Amino acid sequence: MKYQVHWYLVALIATLVILWQISTFTGSWNFTKIPVDNGLNRDTPGHRLHVGLPRRENESDLSSITAPPPGQKCNLSEACPDGSFAFRIRSGAANVVGPTVCFDGKIAMSHVLNNVGPGLNIVLVNGMSGVVEDTMNFNRNHKAEELVQYLKDIQPGKIVLAASFDDLAAKLTDESRELFAKLGSNLLKSLNSRDNWVFVGSTSSEHISAFEKLCPSDEKTNVYEGWPDIVELSSCYPRIQTDADRP
Repeated sequence: MKYQVHWYLVALIATLVILWQISTFTGSWNFTKIPVDNGLNRDTPGHRLHVGLPRRENESDLSSITAPPPGQKCNLSEACPDGSFAFRIRSGAANVVGPTVCFDGKIAMSHVLNNVGPGLNIVLVNGMSGVVEDTMNFNRNHKAEELVQYLKDIQPGKIVLAASFDDLAAKLTDESRELFAKLGSNLLKSLNSRDNWVFVGSTSSEHISAFEKLCPSDEKTNVYEGWPDIVELSSCYPRIQTDADRP
């Protein structure tokens, strides 16, 4: 009976920790799972679930961080203006915890939802309505040509959110890097093995996207054992205008 109580308390604490992590990312308890089947499951060789992230060197003290006002979408500090969508995107941590993508107050991809994996993780959004239309992970089981074709098939008017997990460089070719450049990426062309990267752009982009971050893997600056720090972006992405919206 003593051991049963002990394991019950352990399970309860673990559940509370997971729920706390979700709430700090979304800014509220009201999140929605996007019902997209991308074929990734625990039986897929490309999906690896690890427990225990190596402790970061020089771990910062988070006790002084002020929580944003409750109810803001994707845990932003302020509400987005009309005609834009709140988003927050975080890369994977080493090869342990997958990326998380929140768009317009809803979690679209995360380790908890079990729809992320090593390699490249993509969320496609209708740029006018803000509705998530697809989520996809390109892992080691996918051929490079499949990623190229997926990028070519993206229709006009879409917002594209992308995040790395584990080692993204192995999945990229010159052609896939160039296709991301057409979406507004300026940093993916220089991504190397184990670098962390996040990006938000669109098929309607005619300029370099303002929403992109890359953290190179460097033995002198890596904060995990052989892995760079997580990269994260949060802001408001403008709604894509239709021809009817333009003056």
